[in-house]
Amino acid sequence: MNQVCLIGRLGRDPELRVTQGGMSVAKFSLAVPRRDEAKSTDWFDVTCFGKTAEAVGQYLKKGAQVGISGRLQQDKWTTQDGQQRSRIVTIAAQVDFLARPAEQDNGGEPAEADDSDDEPF
Repeated sequence: MNQVCLIGRLGRDPELRVTQGGMSVAKFSLAVPRRDEAKSTDWFDVTCFGKTAEAVGQYLKKGAQVGISGRLQQDKWTTQDGQQRSRIVTIAAQVDFLARPAEQDNGGEPAEADDSDDEPF
């Protein structure tokens, strides 16, 4: 079974293009924080197709939080000097829009933390 589910934030605006055959393709990088003491981040290259790609290209920007489900795919190629290369790409079958970047939530203003202790619980 080859299945992956990730929740993270876009590291850059998506790149949307249309193939010669008319298929929409969107690519973006996804930052997924680890739950370790060093607070490390893993970066994933994500590709999606069709209507999903069109929605991603139209509505998502750098910093948006998304949940994706899909599969991993190994891309292989040969460089101009004959070296074999490969990388793992996440092919997203579904992209769920979870949260906008903080700057977009408040009409372009950075989000401010609410440090008030007025809550009764």
